[in-house]
Amino acid sequence: MGFFLLSLVGEVAPAFAEGYKIALYVNTVSQNEEEYRSAEQAAKKYPDKIVFQTMPDNFMKEQETLIANAVSMVADKSVKAFIMNQAVPGAAAAFDKIRKERPDVLLIAINPAEQDVISSKADVVIQPDELAMGYKMIEQAKKFGAKVFVHYSFPRHMSYPLLARRRDILRQEAEKAGIKFVDATAPDPTGDAGLPGAQQFIIEDIPRKVAEYGKDTVFFSTNCGMQEPLIKTALEQGAMVVQQCCPSPFHAYPGALGIQIPPDKAGDVEYVISQIKEKIAAKGGSGRFSTWPVPAAMLSTAAAVEYSIAFAEGKTKGRNDPEALKAAFQKVLGSTGIDIHNYVEKTADGKEKLHENYYLILCDYITF
Repeated sequence: MGFFLLSLVGEVAPAFAEGYKIALYVNTVSQNEEEYRSAEQAAKKYPDKIVFQTMPDNFMKEQETLIANAVSMVADKSVKAFIMNQAVPGAAAAFDKIRKERPDVLLIAINPAEQDVISSKADVVIQPDELAMGYKMIEQAKKFGAKVFVHYSFPRHMSYPLLARRRDILRQEAEKAGIKFVDATAPDPTGDAGLPGAQQFIIEDIPRKVAEYGKDTVFFSTNCGMQEPLIKTALEQGAMVVQQCCPSPFHAYPGALGIQIPPDKAGDVEYVISQIKEKIAAKGGSGRFSTWPVPAAMLSTAAAVEYSIAFAEGKTKGRNDPEALKAAFQKVLGSTGIDIHNYVEKTADGKEKLHENYYLILCDYITF
């Protein structure tokens, strides 16, 4: 585990078959630093293969720019794969345009917003298993001795089918576990107040909730930009966090806890975990905070890059090759275990629909 991100960067890889590139379209540092860093690391590992660009910070209001930039990235005929992390709203339209102009390009969507249509637009879709997390988070909350679970989100996120279904699972499982579920509405970071407004709301609201419900309260938000103030404030208030929206030791914990990572420890998961444990213990939060032992967003980018390389070199069985994808994840993870399975959608008529190119990933928790 300690070598996970080091192996992601590693030595500069030897040149493969000449003449192809892989395009990465990622979030900005302010929206999700892990997604941006994962592109940086891929470019460091494969400098002759990777090109990357960030999407507009306010992608909801700049849809035309979002789509135009995506299409421009594949104008270079040497680009053989296009990976979008996150596949925010507008990804489906961007993929349609790319497919029309460059039908040969492999399209990979990571953490898609348009979950109801994305599998028909992309060749491969990857995201953490949001539905299984609904069960896992309540299991973890129960282990923590939580009495209340506060779920922060907003209408845009609750329009995403998997996030809405997970919220319902959380409510249902909390009731079974004897834990009070609180469905709290927070400002959308893409709204008028922006990310600072959403973060300030979290900073102000958590103390109110702790005053109302007590310290044995788990706080969770569906938004990346809210994680740092949520972790920091929950720790200050003596509350609990079972995981972030994108579980990872690197997601928000270092920033929330004031951890400075020296250059020689960059990408060292075990070092970061030890620092998190130390900082949380110093504030009396031991046994009340947890996450996945690997960074989900970075893992998905790294695996998608390895899969794209295999595709570009003709080593996959078509565009959607489950075994090749699993091998790509394992190449990045090493000995760390992971569960990978297909998304089964519940349709409006109550039936189940298997999405053969839509993959859900799940890891167990590490408690600080």
